[in-house]
Amino acid sequence: MKLVVELLRSTSFRTFVLYPLVVVGCELLLNGYRLRLEPVFLPLLAIGYLQYRLIGKYRIGLAGGGPGMSTLPEGLVTSGPFAYCRNPMYLGHIIFLAGLALSLQSVPGALVAAGAAVWFHLRVLRDEKRLKEHFGQPYLDYCKRVRRWIPWLF
Repeated sequence: MKLVVELLRSTSFRTFVLYPLVVVGCELLLNGYRLRLEPVFLPLLAIGYLQYRLIGKYRIGLAGGGPGMSTLPEGLVTSGPFAYCRNPMYLGHIIFLAGLALSLQSVPGALVAAGAAVWFHLRVLRDEKRLKEHFGQPYLDYCKRVRRWIPWLF
């Protein structure tokens, strides 16, 4: 039971395993056990997952800490992908889920992706508060230079 609780608390497990299983299950039930697949959007799944995974290794390699914010990084990473977006790992989750919804032409998938995007935004607001407390002025300066989600926009 403890393992199940830990898995469900894991954001990466939910994004990359649980939500796809739920969306595929819903689509099979809604469409007579057939999937409507739009292969042109499949690369978004790979891009989102690889973005999350590779940028996570980059961040941990430079600053330590754990996945997510359970263990804060020892240093502030402002180079590489973090020079363009403050949350490129979380953005990878959202890209993956958008790719899932688009690949399956799925309304339930779109609802999951939208809900996850809102959840990640609220999580980022909490994370930013902790990072401001932990890193102080250097983090505030970084926030002035780099957008939260999309470079040069948002």
